[in-house]
Amino acid sequence: MSDEAPVPGELAIGDHLAGYRLDGVIARGGMAVVYRAFDERLGRSVALKVLAAPLARDEAFRQRFIRESRVAASVDHPNIVPIFEAGEAGGVLFIAMRLVQGRDVLAILQQEGRLPAGRACHIVTQVAAALDAAHAQGLVHRDVKPANMLRDAAAGGEDYSDHIYLSDFGLSKRWSSSSQLTSVGEFLGTMDYVSPEQIEGHPVDGRADQYALACSTFEMLTGAPPFKQDETMAIMWAQVSATPPALTSRRPDLPAAVDPVMAKALAKQPDERYRTCLEFASALRRACGPGRGSPEPPPVPPHERTEMIGAVAADPLPPAGTPPSPVRPTSVPPPPVPPTSVPSASVPPPAEGPPPVPSASVPPLPVPPTSVPPPAEGPPPVPPHERTEMIGAVAADSVPPAGTAPPAGTAPPAGTAPPAGTASPPPAETPPPDAPRPAPSDSPPQPTGAP
Repeated sequence: MSDEAPVPGELAIGDHLAGYRLDGVIARGGMAVVYRAFDERLGRSVALKVLAAPLARDEAFRQRFIRESRVAASVDHPNIVPIFEAGEAGGVLFIAMRLVQGRDVLAILQQEGRLPAGRACHIVTQVAAALDAAHAQGLVHRDVKPANMLRDAAAGGEDYSDHIYLSDFGLSKRWSSSSQLTSVGEFLGTMDYVSPEQIEGHPVDGRADQYALACSTFEMLTGAPPFKQDETMAIMWAQVSATPPALTSRRPDLPAAVDPVMAKALAKQPDERYRTCLEFASALRRACGPGRGSPEPPPVPPHERTEMIGAVAADPLPPAGTPPSPVRPTSVPPPPVPPTSVPSASVPPPAEGPPPVPSASVPPLPVPPTSVPPPAEGPPPVPPHERTEMIGAVAADSVPPAGTAPPAGTAPPAGTAPPAGTASPPPAETPPPDAPRPAPSDSPPQPTGAP
C-alpha cells in the first residue's frame, strides 16, 4: 500500500465514492489510482480503481469504458479478477474488483530477479488461459504486463503453487476498436509490451495480447523486456521495426528451442504469431524441456534404488491369469539339514537329487501288526489235522467192498448201473456250498431204510 500524498484533484483517504469508503492507496499510475476500499453496503473490502479525471472528461472514452467494463464483468474465469461494479459517480470513473492479497509479478521480479523456467511457464499458462477466455467474448485486454498479473497470497508456498489473476480488464476494448492516442496524448497500454499494430493504430485482436504476453514472458525469464530503452521513441521504433533478441543470448542455460518459440510470438505481423495464447504457452513448455513446466518428483537415493531393484528381481509377481512357471535348477547346493530328535519313517532315496538325509540316532517306533480280515467268499479254511482225519474217515468208511450191494435206500457208486428191475432212486440233494459240513464221528454209520 502506497503512503504517497494524494495528487491535487485526487480523492483523499476517508472519502466516499459510490458507496465505497477509501481506506488507502494500493498503487498509482499515469491513468488511474487503485485504492483499498470498503463496500459499506455488503461489508467487504474491495480494490477500487479510479481513473484520472482527464479521461472521464473524454466523452467517447467514458462511454466505451462503461460499456466494455460491463462486458468484462460477465467473463467468468478462475484467472481473471472478478469485477463487481463499474460506472461513474460524481464525474469520476471507477471499477470495483476483488481485493487480491499478494504481490504482482513485477514486484516478484524486482525482489527475486528472473524466474526459473518452470515457474515462468506456470504463470504464462494461467495468463494465457485468462486471455483466451476474454478473446472468446470478443474482448482484447490491450495492457498485458507483469504489473497486471497478481499472485494470490492465499495459494501458499512458492514456485509451482502460484495462482495468478489477470487484472485491469476494465480498459479492454472490442476487436473492432482502433488503438489511436487518447485526447490526453497517452496510449491505452504500456510501451514496453505494446504490439506494433497498436502503435501504428491498426485494428487489434487477441494476437496483440499474445505479443504483450511474449514480452512479459521475456522479462520473467531474463529480468527485462526485449526492448528496454531509456527513450519512449526508441522503444516505439524497436517494437515496430527491430528484431527481438534471442532469449538464450540473455539466458544461456535455457534450451535453444525456446528461441524460435519466442520469435514467433514476437513476430511483427499478427498473422505470423500463434493462433491463441494457450498455443504459445504450450509451445513454450515443450521448448523448455521435460520437468521445467511442471514439478518433478524427488529423485530416489542410489541405495534405495538398488534395494528396490533387488526386491523386484527376487519376488516378481506374474500377471493375472498366468500359470506359475516351473522352478529353474540352480547351481547353488541346498543347505544341509541338521539332525532332528523327532523319529521319522525311513524313505528310500530318490533316483536323482541331493544325497539322503542321514537317519536319526533314535530307533524308529515299532509298527503294530495289522489284522487282515478273511476273504468274503467261501467257508472258513479247515485246519490241517482235521482235514487229514476227514480224508481218512471218508477213505475207510464211505467206500463199500467190491461186489457188495449197496444198502437199501443208498445210491450206487458213481458210474454203476442200477440192477435190472430196480427203480432208480431219486438223486440225493446236494447241499449248498455255504452249508456247514458234518463233523466226523468215531461210530460206524448206521444203516438206513429196510434190510
